[in-house]
Amino acid sequence: MITCSLTYQIDPAKTAEFEIYAKTWIQLVNRMGGTHHGYWLPHEGANDVAYAHFSFPSLAAYEEYRHRMADDADCQAAYDYAQKTKCIIRYDRSFTRPVLTGASLESLI
Repeated sequence: MITCSLTYQIDPAKTAEFEIYAKTWIQLVNRMGGTHHGYWLPHEGANDVAYAHFSFPSLAAYEEYRHRMADDADCQAAYDYAQKTKCIIRYDRSFTRPVLTGASLESLI
C-alpha cells in the first residue's frame, strides 16, 4: 500500500470553499479505487494549514488513478473549483507507507 500525504497552505478566509473541495475529492478518490483517509482542516494553531491522506494498493495503482483523473470530468471540475475560488495557495505531496499494526519489541527482533 502507498499513501499520498498532502499538506496544503490554504487561504484562511476561504476555509469553507476548501472544505467543499475536500469533500468532493474524498468521494472521487474512493470512486476511482483509492481509500481516502480524510482531510484535516485548521482548528487551533495555524489557520492556513490543512492535511489529506489517501491510499492505493500500489504506486502503479496510484499512477493509473492519475491518468484516469486527468480525463475525468468530475476531477477536472474539482480542480477548476479550487482555481476559481483560490482556496489553495500551495500544496506539497509526499508518499509514505503505513504501519498499521503494533507488536511487542520481543516479537519483532
